[in-house]
Amino acid sequence: MQHDTFYADDGEQLHVHLNGDGTPLLLLHGWTASHTAWAPLIEPLSQQHRLLRPDARGHGGHPLMATPTPDVKRLARDVVNLLDHYELERVVAVGHSMGALTLWQCLRDFGGDRFSHLVFIDQSPKLMTDATWQGGIYGDFDQARAQRLVEDLQADFTEAVLRLVAFGLNDKAQASYLRNSSGWRMVRESLKDIDPAPAIAIWQSLVAADYRNALPSINVPTLLAYGTASNFYTEATARFVADNIPQARLSFYEGADHGPHLAQPERFVSELTALIDRPQV
Repeated sequence: MQHDTFYADDGEQLHVHLNGDGTPLLLLHGWTASHTAWAPLIEPLSQQHRLLRPDARGHGGHPLMATPTPDVKRLARDVVNLLDHYELERVVAVGHSMGALTLWQCLRDFGGDRFSHLVFIDQSPKLMTDATWQGGIYGDFDQARAQRLVEDLQADFTEAVLRLVAFGLNDKAQASYLRNSSGWRMVRESLKDIDPAPAIAIWQSLVAADYRNALPSINVPTLLAYGTASNFYTEATARFVADNIPQARLSFYEGADHGPHLAQPERFVSELTALIDRPQV
C-alpha cells in the first residue's frame, strides 16, 4: 500500500491510499468514515485493479487549512482534482453513502465523461423527506428532524452520529447500541478523530441536496447495492433509484444493513467484476 497526498485546487492537501495495479477503481467512503472502511475489499480487488481510496476532506484525521467548512460541491470537485492529479481520463467509481452523494454531485457539476462504470451503495438521492418524497432517511426525516440532528451533533457529535445509525430502521442496530457492544465502542473511538465543525458543514450540505433529477442522465453501466435491513432506506428507495438510471442493475443484500458490500464482500466483488466486464451501450 502507498500513502500519497495531492493538493486540491483550493490549496488543501488531501490524502489518498493506493493499492494494486490494473484498471483504476475509485472508492469513496461514507460520512464520518475514512479510507479504512474499504479494508475487507482491498485484497480481492487489488489483484486486478489500481485502487484509489481517498480520505474525503474533513475525514481521516487530517486537519483542514484552506476551506474550514466544506460542502458536497467541494467534495465533488476534489474527485475531479484527484483524477486530474493522477492523469486518469476514465475510472470505475464506487460510492458508499456520502460517497454516492459525492458522485451524484460530481456528475451534476462536471458530467459523466470521467466514469466508465458506477456503483452506488445504499443511498437515497434526497435525504430529507417532505410532501413530495418519502424515500429519504427513515422515510421520516423532515426539516424539523434534520434541524434537531444538527443541534445534537453540535452538542455531542460522537453520540449523535451513533444514534443516527442506531435508531433507524434496523432493530438489531438499536439493540446492540443500547447494550454498548464492542463494535459500537470501536466506532465511538474512531469518531474522536473527526473534527465536528467541517463534518457538520458537510452533513448540512448533504441533507440540503436533491439528486433525483440527476439520475436519468447517468449513461454508463451502473450497479446499485442495497441492504434489505438498511438502517436508513427502504426497498422502495432503492427501486426508485434503479427505475431512474437507464443502465442500472439493482442488487438487494438480504439481511444486510447500510453496508451491504461489507456484509457480503465476496458477492459484492463478484457483482462489481461482472459490472466492469459489461460493455457500455
